[in-house]
Amino acid sequence: MLLPDFDFMSDTTEQTSTRFVTFIGPSLKRFDLAVTSTSRFYGKKLVTDLQSGKTAIIGPDDLEEEGYLEYTYRLTEEEAAELVQFLYFVVGTVHFTD
Repeated sequence: MLLPDFDFMSDTTEQTSTRFVTFIGPSLKRFDLAVTSTSRFYGKKLVTDLQSGKTAIIGPDDLEEEGYLEYTYRLTEEEAAELVQFLYFVVGTVHFTD
């Protein structure tokens, strides 16, 4: 199959590591997540909510941004607070590779 008229900006392949985790917080909200570590995105993680299919690039700075997780994953404040608690242990610090 030919791809005419495609102007590729980037096309790379790399080895990644994905952690699959399921947990239920005090609000009884179930989280099914895939957390992918990659050398891209300045060390931030790709966090996919497997129930909704929504993915975000998340680092510690994003966890501090008010309303970010609520908007991205369509969560209540309470559910987002539970997710933030978990993600603080997962995302770690950002490492600039460029």
